Order: sequence, then C-alpha cells, then structure tokens
Amino acid sequence: MDIEKILVSAPGRLCLLGEHQDYFGLPIIAAAINLRIRITGTRTDEKQIKLDLPDIKEKDEFPIGQELSYSQERDYLKSAVNTLLRKKILPKAGWKARVRGTIPINSGTASSSALVVAWIGFLLKASGDERASSPEDIAELAFQSEVAEFKEPGGKMDHYSSALGRVISIHFDKNLKINTFKSPLKNFVLADSLIRKDTTGTLGFIKYHVLKAVSRIKNNIKDFNLKSPLTSHVKEEIKKLPETEKRLLMGTLMTRDITAQGENLFKQKKFDHEAFGTLLSRQQDVIKNYLQISSPKIDKMIDTALDSGALGAKINGSGEGGCIFAYTPNNAELVAKKLENLGAKAYIVHVDKGIKIHENN
Repeated sequence: MDIEKILVSAPGRLCLLGEHQDYFGLPIIAAAINLRIRITGTRTDEKQIKLDLPDIKEKDEFPIGQELSYSQERDYLKSAVNTLLRKKILPKAGWKARVRGTIPINSGTASSSALVVAWIGFLLKASGDERASSPEDIAELAFQSEVAEFKEPGGKMDHYSSALGRVISIHFDKNLKINTFKSPLKNFVLADSLIRKDTTGTLGFIKYHVLKAVSRIKNNIKDFNLKSPLTSHVKEEIKKLPETEKRLLMGTLMTRDITAQGENLFKQKKFDHEAFGTLLSRQQDVIKNYLQISSPKIDKMIDTALDSGALGAKINGSGEGGCIFAYTPNNAELVAKKLENLGAKAYIVHVDKGIKIHENN
C-alpha cells in the first residue's frame, strides 16, 4: 500500500566540545536537543513537490525526476533532490509538504543541517528507499547536499548529530568512529544573542590560516599534523608563525585536547557535572582569546550565566554572533530569565533523540 502521509522531524544540536574541529578531521562531542525541524507531507497525484515554509515566509515548487537549477546561494532543498536523483532515488508520486521549526535560524544551532537531514529522510521515505531507516546514510547524504554540493568549508558534525541524536563523539578518520554516550546531562539554557553571523566566512577564514600554519611547520617538522602532540619542539615552531596563524593553530590544538578530556569524562561511571562545566568554560576561553570569534554581547551573556549559577557556558557554533549555551542542571529558569533581561531569546533545552520518521497509509 502506498504511503499517503509522512511526518519527519530532526533536532538541532549543541556542540558541547570541539568547535571548529570537524572540518579538520578532529574529534567533536555534540548533543541533539529538543528543538526540531518538522516536515509534514501529503501525497498528491501531481508530478511535483510543493513546499510551504511559513517560518521564513517562502514557498517553492519543482518537478520530480529532473535535475534542478539553484535559484539562491544555498538552495538546500533542491540540492537534496539533486543529490538523491544522481543516485537514482526519486519519489514515486507528488508531495505537498509544510516545513516548521523551533530551532533558532542562523544562530549556530544547526538549523540548516537539521532541515537538510529531515528533508533527506522525507525524500527517502517518499521514494520507498531502505536508507530511510539508516541515520548514518541520512547524515552522509545530508552532508553531500549541504556542504559538498556547494563546496563549502564545513564538516559533518551537524548532520551526524541531528541524524543520530543523543550525546555522541565523532572521530573523523578515514572511517568515522562514533561513540554514543548514555546521557547524564541535565538542563541547558540556550540563548540567542539575536546577532546574525557569517558561518561560512568564519569557517573559511579559520580553515585557511590553520592549514597555512600546518604547512609552515611541516618545513621543519616533516611529520607534523593536527593530531601531533603539543610538544616543546612544536611550541617553539608555533612561536615563529605570523600572529594570526599562531593563535588560530594554538586554539585548534588546545580545543583538540579539551575535547579529549571531555570524552574521557563521558566514559566515567560517575559523571562529574562540575568538571564538565569547567571544560565548557575552558573551551570558551579558547574561543574568545585564540579563535577570537566572540563579541561583547556574547561575553556579557556568558558572564551573566556564570554569575547566575551556571556550571559552565560557551558559544554554540561558528561564533561571531548566534547562540551561547549554559549548563544549568539546577537553576535553568533563573539563568534563562537573567539572559532574557539582556535582550537575548532563551530556551531551556535537554538532550533529545535523532531523526524521527512516521508514515500513514
């Protein structure tokens, strides 16, 4: 029997530890949260897909079965269709779909990746493809659609976090190694600074200068790479670098080591909530002083959260605006109120499952 209705949802995410690591192939720790993108669709007799996106006041429609041209810079909904079409995957009928979400847009909480993950899941289900039941396949296809298709500098963290859900660490070697942790985490306060940001510009800038720094060091330490220990010899070579390359490379290596400590923390039988909060704040120090992608408003929000009793707080995402989050296992309501008094939009969130797909005949 043909599917008549499909409901798909995918979560946003917190980058707990490992900001600006995934596109270097370095590990990250992330958590899916209970702010989600939802796509509801009804089968039609037309050979078209019609989309209603009321949150951004847009509509779109396109035919099934042919390569689509892009009408905007990052036309992710069409790129997902093209990615699947090239793999001979296409819906068996027309669909009328509505997209709604509760994830802050362009704020570092992976709203675009959650959208693409949900949309890939929807299209696979509508096509009767078995990969609709594989979060890993959905994540890879979403990465191809959002990042590879447009030759952008980002990594795979957002797509795997949204598709798999819960708390995960990802090691981006030749073969991805994913660890899923039984989440001991309690409430967070996610707060949107309402400062918009240039995600791809920030990623591109950091990536260029870090790789340039690595290339310079290789002239004297031939086997050096971003997984090399931060030895005294390496530190001496880093001191010789131009200032921008020096601080960005140091920030990348320090973040790498903080993330490793965080992974060890999640592997302990008894989770240390205060130690976790301390790691979040140490990560923020690197973000502010080495990556230099904080801002006066972000700094004030973080200081306010900590002064209100949060165990730790940091930027969430690429930086230079967007969201912060504070770990608030005992006082989320107070911290949220204090942040809203600064003009931020606050959400009390918790760890959630990954992509969910439902159908009705």
